[in-house]
Amino acid sequence: MLRHILVATDGSPLSTHAVRKAVTLASKLGARMTALHVMQPFRVVTFVPEMLEDTETQYLEHARSQAEAILADVTETARAADVPCEAITLTHEHPYEAIISTAQAKDCDMIAMASHGRRGIQATIIGSETQKVLTHSQLPVLVFR
Repeated sequence: MLRHILVATDGSPLSTHAVRKAVTLASKLGARMTALHVMQPFRVVTFVPEMLEDTETQYLEHARSQAEAILADVTETARAADVPCEAITLTHEHPYEAIISTAQAKDCDMIAMASHGRRGIQATIIGSETQKVLTHSQLPVLVFR
């Protein structure tokens, strides 16, 4: 029986859809949730436009503000469904590692997340955090497409 679900979100429309589905599942099961948003650390060489345009301080302020908005949406969705939800923001070089370690540390029964469905060269360059979580997690992973 699922008692505690970790839902990882990046704030994208697909991720928001996965959050809503995870909240519905948690509500039906009487489970609680932990919502996790993982920020990338600031890098000088990057594919992320915000890092190229900002100083480290500006980037961190923008990333934290964005994380707060994303997680506020998740916690409001959970609150509306009467699902207890803790929100966590972490900075980590490898989001999949942060997702797995947080799920373990919080004693979650399952990880829920979206798949962006990247294929080919885009998946090779960008990588798939969902695929990495699926590959490395000992916990069940529910993927919403």
